[in-house]
Amino acid sequence: MRFGMTASVRALAIGAMLAGCSVGGNAANEPRAAAATPEATATSGWSKFRDGFIEGWFKIDPANAVYQGRHDFDGQLPDWSAPGLQRQSAYLHQAIDRARAFGDADLKPDERFERDYLIRVAEGKLFWLDDADQPHTNPAYYVGGGLDPNVYIARPYADSTTRLKALIAFLQRVPAAAGNIRANLKTPMPRSFVDYGVAGFNGFADYYVGDARKAFADVADPALQQQLTDASTKASAAMRALGGWLASQRATATGDFALGADRFQRMVRATEGVDTPLDRLEAAGRADLKRNQDALAAACKLFAPGATIPACIDRMNANKSADGPVAEARRQIPTLRAFVVAKDLVTIPGTEQAKVEESPPYNRQNSAYIDPAGPYEKNVPSVYYISPPDPAWDRKTQDAFVPGRKDLLFTSVHEVMPGHFLQFLHANRSRSMFGRLFVGYAFAEGWAHYAEEMMWEAGLDDGDPETHIGQISNALLRDCRYLSAIGLHARGMTQEQSLRMFREQCYQDEGNSRQQAARGTYDPAYLNYTMGKLMIRRLRADWTASRGGRKAWKAFHDQFLSYGGPAIPLVRQRMMGEAEAKAVF
Repeated sequence: MRFGMTASVRALAIGAMLAGCSVGGNAANEPRAAAATPEATATSGWSKFRDGFIEGWFKIDPANAVYQGRHDFDGQLPDWSAPGLQRQSAYLHQAIDRARAFGDADLKPDERFERDYLIRVAEGKLFWLDDADQPHTNPAYYVGGGLDPNVYIARPYADSTTRLKALIAFLQRVPAAAGNIRANLKTPMPRSFVDYGVAGFNGFADYYVGDARKAFADVADPALQQQLTDASTKASAAMRALGGWLASQRATATGDFALGADRFQRMVRATEGVDTPLDRLEAAGRADLKRNQDALAAACKLFAPGATIPACIDRMNANKSADGPVAEARRQIPTLRAFVVAKDLVTIPGTEQAKVEESPPYNRQNSAYIDPAGPYEKNVPSVYYISPPDPAWDRKTQDAFVPGRKDLLFTSVHEVMPGHFLQFLHANRSRSMFGRLFVGYAFAEGWAHYAEEMMWEAGLDDGDPETHIGQISNALLRDCRYLSAIGLHARGMTQEQSLRMFREQCYQDEGNSRQQAARGTYDPAYLNYTMGKLMIRRLRADWTASRGGRKAWKAFHDQFLSYGGPAIPLVRQRMMGEAEAKAVF
């Protein structure tokens, strides 16, 4: 996605893409709360343990289960009470201990890979839950963690009446969830967190009584309609009260959003298996920024001779579609698909298509994102959402926010073909159900960002410099995310300094730069776009070196995507036959 995260990545990668949290009652010297436990021991078989972990996790996070297509969990929400959060932590700790009890000698190679994959997923979730303490410090944990009912509204997985009943059950649980959120969140909190939470909670308040009701206006059952009105009114009021309470915290809001260098280092280790020291991580990001800045300067000499870099970018972005980005993206996708097929870049499994729609008002903090069908769904479309600019902005900022055709082209590459949409076509067909369900942040966003540059390298638009500038503009955006994440959370960078970096070094417009600087405070893992891309590019170079180079790209892509979505060092270990899982840039 260009500025956002897919819902699946919010659900899976940060809480494991924005769910996600310092130790409350689970410090090392304190007893853990009783919890449902993964249903196996080391002596009763890996597959039983793995499947038991999945079912146990769905009970803890039923909203994620629904998102994956398990509609036997319809209408449920996670238990965000203090005991519920403790049970979640205990479950993950116990899962890690029991998974580690399966020794290498007890398992086949595929099972060893799944064991390591499961441990990495659980450790990643524990980072956000315990170490970062997101349930108590970050509204993003909840905004991206289950309060969105779009699955019942936009996915035609059942008839309208069935989905309406599920929505009513969901809405009836929202007031209690809001009470837990209010009890959990500690103040004062950073201003950017407050602003994000206010927009998210108030957006849900509007959505519950607005589009959610309208979506089921054709259900001719007066009793259900009355239940919908009652439940949505109460749920909306609960969200509005939560948003109002957060807004009242602006007077005491702080700028203390940073994880700190040590915790940031733990984040990349726990969530992505990356042990690389921060100095080396930062150096890799600065090298990629320089590489892309040099490429931009060269492309601008061809596209806009004599113009400054900002003027060159402005010229590229001035070429906008007269009928808007949604219509333009609908035209781009078939062309991109045909290019992938003609160049034989990667297998396109199945016949599924991605729809393109304007994003709903409550989720416009991302300029573009995709909602892919879950692995348990059948005949449910994926939807690529594109956001209009914030109407509160001035006209110049709004106009600049709307992407030019070539900028949008690489957003469509990223979100659909061969980015997220294609990636999830592969993930949903992975041999391992674990791989289908747990798609990590760096894997998903790294692949989609990697796909942008790969498509340019493969000859998209035959070397057209305007197209190249569109690709580089997207790459620079991700470079500044990478460096902002490290800077904001480990180097003392301020939000204003981040904004200036997006404007002056990565040549982003004012509105996008404002969004990105704010996002970096509450989404410290958004370095994963560039970090994932760099690891994939290095893995491709190393894997194809003995397999024919460029001729082996398709084989590389197919094998890489076949794993589902593990931490990339695990994929490297498997594909390269290395003794340890390590990050290589």
